[in-house]
Amino acid sequence: MSNKDARQAIGGQAVIEGVMFKSRGGWAVAVREPGGNIRLKCEPLKTHAGEKIPFVRGAIILFYTLILGIRALEFSAQVAAAGEEEKPISALQMGLTLAASLAAAAGLFLVLPLYMAKLLGFIFPAVAASGLLFNLVDGLVRVALFLLYIWLIGMWKEIGRIFEYHGAEHKVIHAYEEGGGRMEMQRIMLQAREHPRCGTSFLLIVLVLSILVFSLIPHGWPLYMKFLSRLVLIPFLAGLSYEVLKASARFQDNPFVRLMVLPGLLLQKLTTGEPDEKQVEVSLKAFEGVMSFSAAPLKEEVK
Repeated sequence: MSNKDARQAIGGQAVIEGVMFKSRGGWAVAVREPGGNIRLKCEPLKTHAGEKIPFVRGAIILFYTLILGIRALEFSAQVAAAGEEEKPISALQMGLTLAASLAAAAGLFLVLPLYMAKLLGFIFPAVAASGLLFNLVDGLVRVALFLLYIWLIGMWKEIGRIFEYHGAEHKVIHAYEEGGGRMEMQRIMLQAREHPRCGTSFLLIVLVLSILVFSLIPHGWPLYMKFLSRLVLIPFLAGLSYEVLKASARFQDNPFVRLMVLPGLLLQKLTTGEPDEKQVEVSLKAFEGVMSFSAAPLKEEVK
């Protein structure tokens, strides 16, 4: 694996008062306690079957990333709230949390756009008559709901803090991928807070490609059949979107690709904030943890 590929294997996620990073072999989450210390947790990761199969790995990686994200958020919530020791999440709690999250997302971004497109079809008969137009309206409503959702949660002060840690995560990754020097605070702070491989860009790709993928569903089917069909197509959609995101990262110097990823970078103006040095310090601690996880298969420490 080349150095470039190795660097692209590092990804991250902002959590409550902290940052989580993951690589192919392990993950680390760093969270600042109310007293000012930084709690660091590192664990190895197992490789799951299918993670190297194109158009299949996207759905598999997304599923396990969701589970890992829930674990990181649960840990960060406990540490940031009271600095308490972590309590392990049971399989039942993990399943219920994941199921509730997926159900809410399906309702907001699959069911609601369908009904809104149907309603517009009553007002504008051309929408109801044309499968192409119906899917286009449905997709545009889905994108609009997503943008509205991002804008609304960004107004919440606590989410704004998470968005700042999101920016801190990107700055550290940029400094690492840029290379040519040590991971020093001054150099990290100069980095951009947007990143082309961000999950925000991935979600935007999913929304755009969904307009094409969901157009494969027969227009004459009832709404409940269209909804169930969309659920079935989600793994394929996730896999396709993942391949598009990886390709855009590999050819990011191409002018056409730069133009294609620009909407995702602009959207990150909403999902990232400019972090301060203390937030970048937490992000850097998590990064150092994921880079050295092999030296300690399971550890937790306080800085």
